[in-house]
Amino acid sequence: AKDALVKIKDMSCGLVDTFAYYEKAELEEGFKKTMAFQPRVIKQNRGSAGEGIWLCWLEGKDYCANFGDATLEDDDKIKLMEMNDNHVEFHTVKEFIIFCTDGPTAEGAGTWASSFPGKYLEGGKAQGGQLVDQRFLPRIAEGEVRMLMVGDVMQMIIHKKPEGGGLSAVGGNSDYTYFKPGCAEYAELESKFVNHDIPMVMKQLDLENDPLPILWTGDFIPRDGDVPGTTDYVVGEFNCSCVGISKFQAVCGGEKTLADVSDADYYESCELTDLMGVTAVRMLTVKNAKTE
Repeated sequence: AKDALVKIKDMSCGLVDTFAYYEKAELEEGFKKTMAFQPRVIKQNRGSAGEGIWLCWLEGKDYCANFGDATLEDDDKIKLMEMNDNHVEFHTVKEFIIFCTDGPTAEGAGTWASSFPGKYLEGGKAQGGQLVDQRFLPRIAEGEVRMLMVGDVMQMIIHKKPEGGGLSAVGGNSDYTYFKPGCAEYAELESKFVNHDIPMVMKQLDLENDPLPILWTGDFIPRDGDVPGTTDYVVGEFNCSCVGISKFQAVCGGEKTLADVSDADYYESCELTDLMGVTAVRMLTVKNAKTE
């Protein structure tokens, strides 16, 4: 769930000012405070292509100097950009909160261009109803760095740069550049993530006794480091529910089949699927050994 980002907020790969909302009252109180201080990103728990991920900026009003110095009013105005298609909307704080909790047709929600229904808290925490609130990192314009993992093995590093100067690297709105593990460009990030962060993340998520997913990703966003001129990377998302074999997905649906995949792409994809198979067998072997 997206609130994993809250559980890792005090780690070096997290953002300390990350919050989760499960009830309308929590959203109203928390968002009015965080939004008064700095641009934010509000992320729904459901969805997989940027729908319900909103970049938020304050309109016609200055941000307060320190977190907690001010709280927004219902009629304060905000600019919103939804990450699935980069469309922009302008609403009051109250309209945004109503959209998030009750949907675009609810009384007081205003008029929405989003093609998705809001209602992000529907069902409550037990059914995945939640919103995560993080600060906006402007260097997302440079792209995300995806660590494609098979269990605890790094299989590939993918740089996803938003197309056309946009801010969204999801939903097919990005150019992909592929790197092998150990590449010079991301050697430090890879080493830190694989050798240091992953065991700590599993502990923070109360999963230290469970195996890692067979196929999953850690998606990182760059930000300015504490030392001038340096870059740190923070996790924007963990994904293990909708990760695909991209070179095979390109021929899914329609009249195309695997026969339409180029030899080079087929070979590269099989390296991934073969590793997944080997990893699955290894995980089952370890599990069976523990039960004997």
